[in-house]
Amino acid sequence: DKVLMELIEPYELRVAKVREFLEDVKPSLRYDIVRLLDPYGPTITDPDLQCLVVSQETRRGGEAVNKQRLENGLPALALHEILLMQDPDHGENEEEKISSSSLRHRLLGTLLRPPRQDPALPSRPYVIGLTGGTGSGKTSIARLLGGLGAFLIDADKLGHAVYVPGGPAYKQVVATFGAEILSEDGTINRKVLGTKVFGNQEQLKSLTDIVWPEIARMVKEQIREAEAQGKAVCVLDAAVLLE
Repeated sequence: DKVLMELIEPYELRVAKVREFLEDVKPSLRYDIVRLLDPYGPTITDPDLQCLVVSQETRRGGEAVNKQRLENGLPALALHEILLMQDPDHGENEEEKISSSSLRHRLLGTLLRPPRQDPALPSRPYVIGLTGGTGSGKTSIARLLGGLGAFLIDADKLGHAVYVPGGPAYKQVVATFGAEILSEDGTINRKVLGTKVFGNQEQLKSLTDIVWPEIARMVKEQIREAEAQGKAVCVLDAAVLLE
């Protein structure tokens, strides 16, 4: 449940950095670095431990360790509290302490590894999938990328287009859900259709099985249009991109 956990460095790399730091501090000491598979690790089972270093924000965790040790018949550990280093350059929305969460926020937008070349995909345009829930900022990011020259594809707009009379999904949706979903002018009333599928997984799947393949086909047409225009980058803004 860490912020941006996808950007946490691999365990082996983190261990190497910790070991290098500790050996710089005092190379004459022996350091055992243990992978923690639960919140306590060896602290509640190792009878040789005598002290636990905590910070102000982790002191409660240290007290929880001692409670477990006492329940296990082990002596409580001395809790040595240290102050955390403050980050003089932290941003407005970042933590005041030096923090891995702030570091991961700063990594957003950084190319972590080169794009993987897939021989089944054309090299141009390079298609970026932009997804997230309502209010997550997709439209703002898409607008920024569009300002940099990217070709924008709005899946929501295509989703509306498939429902219009003459649209690729119109006849099948009406045939599946009945004429009662139509307004007087013959257009599909999205609210009435919504009441039929809301809370009904079977009906919802019937609808998405009709609509999503058509949207995907229209997206591919748009990508071909981007290629025809010589665009290097194409951004697909879609709330259900993976689905």
